[in-house]
Amino acid sequence: MGVLEDLQARRRQIGTAATSAFDGQQPALLFIPDISGFTRFIEQSGSAQAPFLVADLLEILIEANILHLQVNEIQGDAVLFYRLGPPPSALELVRQCRRIYLDFQNYLLLVEQDTDSELAAALRELVLTLKIVVHYGRVSVARIREYTKLMGHDVIVVHRLLKNNIPGAEYVLLSEGYTSTQPPAELAHAFAWTRLLPGSTHYEYLGHTPYHYAYLSPLRLLLSAPSVPGSAATDEPLPGRGGRLKVRRLLAVPAEHVLRVVGALRLRHCWLAGATASHFDVSKAGRLGTSYKVDVLNGQIDFQNVQVLRDDDGRYTYVEKISHFRLFPNALLFFHIEPVTGHACLLTLELRYGHVASSSRLVRFGQLRRLHRWLGRSVRGLAGLVEVRA
Repeated sequence: MGVLEDLQARRRQIGTAATSAFDGQQPALLFIPDISGFTRFIEQSGSAQAPFLVADLLEILIEANILHLQVNEIQGDAVLFYRLGPPPSALELVRQCRRIYLDFQNYLLLVEQDTDSELAAALRELVLTLKIVVHYGRVSVARIREYTKLMGHDVIVVHRLLKNNIPGAEYVLLSEGYTSTQPPAELAHAFAWTRLLPGSTHYEYLGHTPYHYAYLSPLRLLLSAPSVPGSAATDEPLPGRGGRLKVRRLLAVPAEHVLRVVGALRLRHCWLAGATASHFDVSKAGRLGTSYKVDVLNGQIDFQNVQVLRDDDGRYTYVEKISHFRLFPNALLFFHIEPVTGHACLLTLELRYGHVASSSRLVRFGQLRRLHRWLGRSVRGLAGLVEVRA
């Protein structure tokens, strides 16, 4: 066997190209959410936590996936998603854009609540937001060892469209490749909450490239209001603003003691309902930003502690981000601890979720009831633990 034949044989063993057409290409949706203001924020924020925040935001983008998109690449400040097959409808696409934008912005609102934080100050001055580029075309999908590589003209197009003539920094851009697959009336209906405007940019080698775009700014009206210690909040899920589940319990121990137990990762499985073990890096325990895993029932939930707030009246809010929680992506767990006396406090355990990842109304209702009961069992377990250890 010659050198060329040998290389080709090895290439076939290492990876193969998945094809379904005579030209080796398949129809695919290409979807890129890109963090606007990323470079300036990293360079000028002056906070050592800035890269970790951006990493959290990229994870938020991935968790907000409701179109069953595949992640192809994480490119610094953007994620390249793709989905082979027919394009989603305009209404499905708008739902995806809404979810990814609202989850992104709600997480930033949470970080900004910490008024004494250097990171929060940087966010208020150096605004981060989101632009989304959508294209539909044809791609070649190659497997190179354990990696997936997208190739073809349309992959170049979607990356070029990130640089365009659209004023502003938060919008969704729809290429002609995508809009040509949708009836104009359905496009107009799906974007009735904003204006779908025509635009174009001239690119070297690609020439005049038309597209349509719509600003995402009207969605800011749907953002969850910030929740600070002692603020009033409804127990009912707010349509379009993410849901909230709450349980409360009066504990016969000081607020500071409850905060210490809540933040002790080694004790988490001792009170979380159905939990059997906690896994974390001991050298990082006690630091904000620490990630850890808890074995719960037949699965595992990923947590990250992201914030501790204290107001002038001694009320605490301890916040954790939950990842890979299949039916409740991009969920946040709040512990509101309010002193009642010097030896007692009121604990409110609140879970906020962006959406329930099921199209069935019956499944959503059932899962919310199960989750509410799970929170109730957990807070009872925490009460038993803190009162025994007091």
